[in-house]
Amino acid sequence: MQPPSADRGPAPEITVVVPVYNEVGSIPELYRQLTAGCAAVGRSYEILVIDDGSRDGSADLLDEIAEADPRVEVLHFRRNFGKSPALAAGFERARGEIVLTLDGDLQDDPAMIPDFVRKIDEGADLVSGYKQRRHDPLGKTLPSKFFNAVVRRVSGIKLRDFNCGFKAYRAECVRELSVYGGFHRFLPVLAGDRGFRIEELVVNHRPRQHGVSKYGLRRLIDGFLDLLTVLLVTRFRSRPLHFFSVPAGLLGVPGLAILLYMTVLWAQDEAIGTRPLLTLGVLLMITGIHFLGLGLLAELLVRTTLRSTEIYSIRAPRARRPATSAAAAPAPAPVAAQEGHP
Repeated sequence: MQPPSADRGPAPEITVVVPVYNEVGSIPELYRQLTAGCAAVGRSYEILVIDDGSRDGSADLLDEIAEADPRVEVLHFRRNFGKSPALAAGFERARGEIVLTLDGDLQDDPAMIPDFVRKIDEGADLVSGYKQRRHDPLGKTLPSKFFNAVVRRVSGIKLRDFNCGFKAYRAECVRELSVYGGFHRFLPVLAGDRGFRIEELVVNHRPRQHGVSKYGLRRLIDGFLDLLTVLLVTRFRSRPLHFFSVPAGLLGVPGLAILLYMTVLWAQDEAIGTRPLLTLGVLLMITGIHFLGLGLLAELLVRTTLRSTEIYSIRAPRARRPATSAAAAPAPAPVAAQEGHP
């Protein structure tokens, strides 16, 4: 992701990105609490609100706020594209050295913005919120706990809440993350794969006062499918054959064993042409070979398209000491003087 253009005046120190979808009841209080939380930091800031195709009057209300406050900018999507595209649009326009994301439903307390900024100042590259005490129904919390446990186990990133929308990023971290599909849930996984330092902060989670939750069973299913994609583009990005060799082995090895067994029976003059086990062995072998072929094709594709900058990340020095000029350095004393000679 390229750094944003500087055609909107001086760049602020903090950018807050807020995706909004049909939250007209929350917007006035959201604006008040966001500005209060940003003001408590004591630094310049901007608020980027991404209207994700709202149809409840949110767009007009947001435009009124943006007209009255130049620190607020609103981007209107033509339709509801989803949270990941909304965050991607916000990240592309963010100019602050610290970028915060926050959902528009006011369940996560904006008064904690200074705490997130402080964590970044202490050296973290990404700070992820953790809803330790949630005010949501069991139909939402239980699937979320199961999903978090699976992602934690598979990805190796030891966060307790990947779904929390309250996060803070160092700008250099944001510019290396590619957000599409449903990848907003896995931004810590993507950042961890790049080597960024990730920390967690307990957030003050509150009951929803306005609007309705957009969470559903489909989001849970989509999350697990996106998890497979994330694994492929992170851990196996530069070695896809390792990814496809797992199903190839799970299917091909049993298929080979079955065919060897059937070969032994055939050598003993037993009829095997009508046995279902023979069909199963052939099917497993063919499927395993197909997966292996996909892996080899993916390896060829990676070798011809993958750039070196996509497989490593360089951290800029946090602070530089001023270099001592060679001309300013004191000249060494003559050898004769050092030895006590005139």
